[in-house]
Formats: sequence, structure tokens, C-alpha cells
Amino acid sequence: MTRRHAPLLTLLPLLLALGPLCVLSFAPASAGAAPAGAATGGMSMDQAVKMAEKKFHARVVKAEAQKDGGKTVYVLRLLNDTGHVWTVHVDAATGAVQ
Repeated sequence: MTRRHAPLLTLLPLLLALGPLCVLSFAPASAGAAPAGAATGGMSMDQAVKMAEKKFHARVVKAEAQKDGGKTVYVLRLLNDTGHVWTVHVDAATGAVQ
């Protein structure tokens, strides 16, 4: 074995140990579960994103679900063509924009 490969061999156990953690960090939080709001007849986060992008003629750059008084609310950050950024809240049960 050459000296050139020695640093790679010392890092190999670390890479093998941390590899699965990196993959898990990119997995969806609720893989296999029904989208929030879908089980109760409301809208999924994907539906909320599409609706907001169409309504505001902007792109959703961040989306997260939050609980607000027992209700699920999607918090969406939007960016338009002029660079304006703002946040809207979408009720998961009704689709109402707040």
C-alpha cells in the first residue's frame, strides 16, 4: 500500500459510520404516513404549495407544518420574480390563506 492511500484508509471507518446518518437526514419526516390534512379531508402540503404559487404568482422556497391551537397550519415562504419574499399561513383543513 502506498502512502498516498493512507489518509483515505484512516477516514474510511468514519465515512462508513456516518454515511447512514447523512442519508437519514434527507429522508422525509413522515415517510409512508398520510400527508397532514389528507386524512381529515383537508389539503396536503403539496396542494397548499401549488395553490399558493398559483394564487400569488410566486415560488414557495420553504414550507413547514405547524400546530396552531390544535389545527395544522402550513407556513409557506414565497419569492416572486422581483425578489420580494413574504410568508403566508394556509389552514390545512380549509385551505384558507391567513
